[in-house]
Amino acid sequence: MAAAANKTVPTDADVQAHLATQPEARAADCRALIALMQRASGHPPVMWGRMVGFGHHHYVYDSGREGDIFEIGFASGAGGKGDISLYVSLGCLPAGRETLLARLGRHRQGKGCLYVKRLADVDLGVLEELCVAALQEKRA
Repeated sequence: MAAAANKTVPTDADVQAHLATQPEARAADCRALIALMQRASGHPPVMWGRMVGFGHHHYVYDSGREGDIFEIGFASGAGGKGDISLYVSLGCLPAGRETLLARLGRHRQGKGCLYVKRLADVDLGVLEELCVAALQEKRA
């Protein structure tokens, strides 16, 4: 039986066209996230399905399953509804991540991502520190 192909792959979709589908306040948050994550990663934004990703990471699990995903990224709820999901590889963060997360501001934590309602709820300097720490661990 062949391994299932990853559904999340980079596309040629236009990031700005994606932002145009969002209400202006959410699009402004997304533009700020793009600037922050591009600065942290050194990579331009690329659409990976409905997610905006930066960089490229090839992974191999102990089971032998392997694939490709962005290094960091985010997704905005459809039509600006719901939270912004921040994919900053929480599992890759160093031991001191709790200190960073405590300083971040209002957020919820998922298995591998953070959820925020709007960027005004978080400290962008701390978010950039989280992105940089995740990138350093992932690239090590």
